[in-house]
Amino acid sequence: MARIGLVLGAGGILGHAFHAGALAALAEVTGWEPREAKVVVGTSAGSVVGALLRAGVSARDHYARITGAPVSVAGARLFEQIGPPEPLPAPSGFGWPFMASPATWLSAARRPWATRPGVLLAATLPAGRIPTDGIGVGLRRVYGTAWASRPLWICAVRLGSGERVVFGRDGAPAAPLADAVRASCAIPAFFAPVAIDGARYVDGGAWSTTNLDVLAGLDLDLIVVSSPMSMVPRTVRVGLDVPARLLCHWQLVQEQLRVRLRGTPVVVLEPGKAVQGAMGLDAMNPRKRRAVAELTRTAMLRRLERPAVRAELAALAG
Repeated sequence: MARIGLVLGAGGILGHAFHAGALAALAEVTGWEPREAKVVVGTSAGSVVGALLRAGVSARDHYARITGAPVSVAGARLFEQIGPPEPLPAPSGFGWPFMASPATWLSAARRPWATRPGVLLAATLPAGRIPTDGIGVGLRRVYGTAWASRPLWICAVRLGSGERVVFGRDGAPAAPLADAVRASCAIPAFFAPVAIDGARYVDGGAWSTTNLDVLAGLDLDLIVVSSPMSMVPRTVRVGLDVPARLLCHWQLVQEQLRVRLRGTPVVVLEPGKAVQGAMGLDAMNPRKRRAVAELTRTAMLRRLERPAVRAELAALAG
C-alpha cells in the first residue's frame, strides 16, 4: 500500500471549509480516502480536520456536514458523539496592550538565524482574550485524554523559546490531543495562548501556514498538501489578502523544495481566484463556510481531472 502523507494548513473557519471541499474532491476523483493517510500533519484549522479524520470521519461525511447534505450512518454516529460546533465566546475581559512574550524576542536575539517573522509578530502582539476551550470540546468527547491511534502531528509555537513544537511526534511534550489542537488554533491576538505542562503555545501558523517540511525525509510515496492561506500561482486578482497569500505561497514553495530534495513528490491544493474571492479577509466568518466548501470542491474537481495532475496523484491508487 502506498505511503501517503497529508498536510492540512491553517486558515480559520474558512480554511476548515476549504479542506472539506478539497478533500471531498480528492476522494471523489481518486477513490483514495484521506483518513487512511500514513501520517497527517495539521496546523491550526488543519489540526481540527486532521483530528476528525483520525477519529474516523470520511472526506464525504466531513463535506456533507459543512454543506448540510445527508451523512452516512457511521458519520452520523461520530458527529452525534462530537456534537455541534461550539460558537466563539466573547473575549474574557480586556487586557493591557502588552507584548504577549518579550522572552521570545530575547530568545531570538540569541539565535536570530532560527527565528521566524511570524513568531516574532505573535510575540509582539498582545495576547488574545478569547478562550479556546470550545475548540477542544468535541474532540475531548472522542479522544478523552488520549491521542489518535494513527500518526497525527499537530504543529504549534512555544512562546518564550519561539520554537515550533510538533505534538504527536517522538520527542514532543505529552499532551491530550484536544489540548494540542487548541494550542495549534490559538491565533495570536485573537485566541488566548494555551498552557501545556507549564509552557504557553500559540498557533502553529506563526511558524508556517502548512509546516510541510516536517515530513521531509520520511520515505513517503507522495505528500498531498491542502493550503487554504496561499494561492494558485499566477492568479490574476486584486485584493487586500493577495500580498499575504503570495508570501504564504512563497514559503510553501521553499518547503516543497526541501521535501522534494529528499526524494518525496508533493501535490499542492491551493485556492484559485473564485475561492480566494469567496474567502476574502474574514477567515473566521461561519456564514461563508458552506459557500467556500462548495466552491472549493467544484474548483478542485476541475483541477484534479487534468491528465497531468492525475499522473501526479497516481500513487493514491497504490
